[in-house]
Order: sequence, then structure tokens, then C-alpha cells
Amino acid sequence: MNPDRNPQHNFPDGKPEVEQPKWRKDFPIEVGADEYGARRDFTKFMVLTSLAFVCGQVWIGFQSLFRRREQEPRKIADVADLAVGESLLFHYPSERDPCLLMRTAPETFVAFSNQCTHLMCPVSPDLAQDRLHCPCHEGYFQASTGKPLAGPPRRPLPRIVLRIENGEIIATDVQRRNS
Repeated sequence: MNPDRNPQHNFPDGKPEVEQPKWRKDFPIEVGADEYGARRDFTKFMVLTSLAFVCGQVWIGFQSLFRRREQEPRKIADVADLAVGESLLFHYPSERDPCLLMRTAPETFVAFSNQCTHLMCPVSPDLAQDRLHCPCHEGYFQASTGKPLAGPPRRPLPRIVLRIENGEIIATDVQRRNS
């Protein structure tokens, strides 16, 4: 016999089935028991979420330990390819790392990561005002130093170390700075 149809079935409030509200069949749990279950579920959720965060942090730690510290030098462009006030997009140290090379003066080249330090949006150069603009949240960086000027970014852009040799611009390393 189906216990839901049994007139002797005990509901949490002790009333018979005919006196129960229509929703009682769908929610037959007492409020006190429901809160206890919710606390237990919440605790389980918090433990599992914390475990996931710990695993993520351990994974990040292992990646940084085993990542190659020294980058191989790579030719980006020829000096003649870039006029003063122009920029060039390139990838360094891997194809997943977009960077921006800029010629700010006849003999001055600077390069930075092309990803904003706030939420990794691509930055665009505005060399006339000596700044890089992140359109996602109106962030600005100084084009000559990579330091944040306005908006949400608080960390400077990683600088790409350059070397000019025989008319070629060569990327040699990435400098990650905290301030």
C-alpha cells in the first residue's frame, strides 16, 4: 500500500492526510529537520569547496616550480619594421603569451605583456599620451614603464627584456614585478 495514500500515515504536524495542505506531499519534512539537513549539506559543500581550492593552489605551486625560469632569446622584428609611435603584437615566451612591442623614440623600444593585470583583457597602445588602455574596466598603464595609472589594475604589466643586435629586436626574458 502506498504510504502517501494511507490515512494512518504520520505527517510532521501530526494531522491526518485530508487536513494537510496540498504542498505537504512534495515537502514532507519538518522545518527543524530541514534546517539540520541544510546545515549538514552546507558543511559538506564548504569542505568540498575548500578542498578544491587547496588542490588548485597546490597545482599552481607545482606549475611555478617546474616552469622554465630562463626564456630562450627570440627575434621579434627588425628595427626598420617599426616607426616611432608604432607598436607590434608578438608572442613571448610561448605562443600563449601575447606581448606588445612599442617604439617610443628613435632609439627606444619597450615591450610588455599585452594582458591587463586585472582580468587579462588585451591592452591597446595610446603612445601619443604615453599610456596603454584596457577597455574592459577603463584601466590605464604608463606605456614607458608599464605601471598602472588608473582603473582597477594595481600591478604593473610584466616587462619583456629586449636586446638590439645587428638591427634585430630580440626578446630575452620576462620581468614580473609586484609594484
